[in-house]
Amino acid sequence: METAFIKTPLGTAKITGDDNGIASISILEEGTITKKIPTALKEAAKQLQDYFNGKRTYFDFKLNPQGTEFQQKVWQALLEIPFGKTYSYMDLSKKLGDVKAIRAVASANGKNPLWIVVPCHRVIGTDGSLTGYAGGLWRKKWLLEHESSAKQQSLF
Repeated sequence: METAFIKTPLGTAKITGDDNGIASISILEEGTITKKIPTALKEAAKQLQDYFNGKRTYFDFKLNPQGTEFQQKVWQALLEIPFGKTYSYMDLSKKLGDVKAIRAVASANGKNPLWIVVPCHRVIGTDGSLTGYAGGLWRKKWLLEHESSAKQQSLF
């Protein structure tokens, strides 16, 4: 498993993976930026930078997250949430066919190992509130605003 650290507007992203795909992407407050990114991680690093630069709305590099069958099912459903849209935990539970599984869905969402790429930041409370986010609610807010089609315009 190889690792790279890249700078983002939200902190240092840690990318791990190999030729089988990217296993995890997480956000750190700080870290030493990787000068030479391993070949297996280059495309993921490039696509993340493109996302932050407003040039990408989807990711198409190979993923290889590790998790239970249920977690994998939830993460797959997260991948289907369109860029710039949000779902509630209830919406996600319904999509997966069991409204009673809302807590399990929320737990699997919280264990998502692929920050941004598997867009758990697009899941909000039924009342529209920004509920828990492993990277911090301020990052979730930033990501949702970054993906919003209604960008704040300058007045001057």
